[in-house]
Amino acid sequence: MATDDCIFCKIVNREIPTEFLYENDRLVVFKDINPLAPIHLLLVPKEHIRGINDIADGEWDIVTELVMTAKDMAAKMSVDKSGYRLFFNVEKGGGQEVFHLHLHLIGGWE
Repeated sequence: MATDDCIFCKIVNREIPTEFLYENDRLVVFKDINPLAPIHLLLVPKEHIRGINDIADGEWDIVTELVMTAKDMAAKMSVDKSGYRLFFNVEKGGGQEVFHLHLHLIGGWE
C-alpha cells in the first residue's frame, strides 16, 4: 500500500518523473540521484514495504527477486565481471533515509 509521503511510492506511481532502467510487475530500477559510485542503481519494490524489518513471513521472495534482478542489472551495466556491491540500509541507525524497502547496486570503479 502506497503512502502519500513516500518518495519511492511517488516514483513507482509515476508522480515523480524518473527513467526506469528496468520494470516488471513487482519492482523498478532507476539511478540514484546522489550516486556513491560511477554506477549507483536503486531496486525498489512496487509494493510499499517500509524496510527489511517489515517483511512478513512468506514475503521474503521479494528479496530474492531484488537480488536476482540486481545480478542481471550488473551484467547490463557491464560491472558483473569487474565487481559491484549490493546493500540494504536498515533503519536510521543503519543509514536508511527513505523508508521504503530498496536495494542499492554500486560499482564501476576503475
